[in-house]
Amino acid sequence: MSPVLADVLQVSALIVALALVHRPLGDFMAAVYTSKKHLRVERLIYRCVGANPDAEMRWPAYLRGVLAFSAVGVLFLYALQRFQDKLPLSLGFKAITPDQAFNTAASFVSNTNWQSYSGESAMGHLVQTGGLAVQNFVSAAVGMAVAIALVRGFARSRTGDLGNFWADLVRGVVRILVPISVVAAILLVAAGAVQNFSDVHQITTLTGDKQSITGGAVASQEAIKDLGTNGGGFYNANSAHPFENPNGFSNLLTIFLLLVIPFSLPRTFGKMVGSVKQGYAVVAAMGIICFGAVIAVTVTEFAHPGTASQLAGGAMEGKEQRFGEGASSLFSVATTMTSTGSVNSFHDSFEGLSGGVLLLGMMLGEIAPGGVGSGLYGMLVMAIIAVFIAGLMVGRTPEYLGKKIGTREIKLAACYILVTPALVLTGTALAMALGKGESSMTNTGAHGFSEVLYAYTSASNNNGSAFAGFVANTEYHNTALGLCMLLGRFIPMVFVLALAGSLAEQKPVPATVGTLRTEKPLFTGLLVGAILIITGLTFFPALALGPLAEGLSV
Repeated sequence: MSPVLADVLQVSALIVALALVHRPLGDFMAAVYTSKKHLRVERLIYRCVGANPDAEMRWPAYLRGVLAFSAVGVLFLYALQRFQDKLPLSLGFKAITPDQAFNTAASFVSNTNWQSYSGESAMGHLVQTGGLAVQNFVSAAVGMAVAIALVRGFARSRTGDLGNFWADLVRGVVRILVPISVVAAILLVAAGAVQNFSDVHQITTLTGDKQSITGGAVASQEAIKDLGTNGGGFYNANSAHPFENPNGFSNLLTIFLLLVIPFSLPRTFGKMVGSVKQGYAVVAAMGIICFGAVIAVTVTEFAHPGTASQLAGGAMEGKEQRFGEGASSLFSVATTMTSTGSVNSFHDSFEGLSGGVLLLGMMLGEIAPGGVGSGLYGMLVMAIIAVFIAGLMVGRTPEYLGKKIGTREIKLAACYILVTPALVLTGTALAMALGKGESSMTNTGAHGFSEVLYAYTSASNNNGSAFAGFVANTEYHNTALGLCMLLGRFIPMVFVLALAGSLAEQKPVPATVGTLRTEKPLFTGLLVGAILIITGLTFFPALALGPLAEGLSV
């Protein structure tokens, strides 16, 4: 079978699988977040944290819950790393340095999972399972909770109530993330992934050298790192390591896990607002952008003009031989489009234009389909921008789902889309101006600049992947990237929840003959165009200095 045919079949199988689960999973999540009943284990958790799950919250209270819970998570994970050498199951590893502990705590709590360390030689079993894996669950659930709060803002009227954060958080973990992760972990173990709590093994290689191999609860962490669009690998090589990703089946399964919740949440949105066609319009926009990126990266990697690449059938440098060019390209697009950060090949080795597409996927705001929860609320904010643009063109007050998009709503949406560009461009500019970026670059010229741009784009958009040539474990970058992760995660949530509260307070506006039909293909096209144009105008100068300059110089 030719590599191209294998890639086509793999993409086709993935699309079919996502289509099959879109409706049942989307409907199930809608039922979870609209249910009035609480499971026994959920009631126990509410009693432990002192929360009343039936108390409605307005957006300021909902936001306080998000920020307080996340702040406790940062402090707990920071302390766990700093005292690792004094805790059980440390495997003899040292305590993590203050700057790296801050970076890692900020990374996992913000659902970024940027890693400036090698997990197998730095983190013991307790930190991996009791700290990092726990945050993989709860950080994903926080994103889903905020997305559901925004959906309630569209669905409700004449009230400022957005639900209860603690109920949404617990339900997301207990009813959605844990059950799917258990099934996925079992499948990964069956495929050959490691799952144990063994000590470090010392082995002798074929060349006579000594090598340390660390085991651990790899399969269970692999499952939630992908399902929750987290991305932090147990091993430094991430999903290129055979203990995490043993074969082609596990590779396709992990890609499926990356995409399944983000692509199903639009169905949840449609069910909760009373029009599944609205969900179809949103998921269509996500799919168009994502599929276009898959084609662009795959074609570029297969068509590289170099002699070595032509003999190998594609640009194979930095790719995992077990998966080949097509599976590596598909995985790279899935991970950069979903704020995951998990990798099965090294993005630093991709061609200039391919790397530019991966950068663009993050620069879009992680919305196609985006992270768990964050992808949906990011896309809905862009839908408000698109409706506003349409309203300007026809000279009428824009409306979306029966809610007027007035001055307050458009200001909040505008602030939302400005946060990550400001962090990316300011962070990159400061790193280069202070010499911190240049000193961390493995390569020079346009590709070296792309390494720095990629790092701050990944951190600010809560992705977590990296151009592997970038030396991130310095005091400056650990601190700067940690701040970008926290600000890029929680400042947009402030605007999203404020927007949700504003929408929920409105009374519904009846549709008229002049109302824009936002469930139609025309609106989907407008939404895709608005996303690409806004992103292009914002980031084109930076892309021109990095991946575009490199790609066009070949």
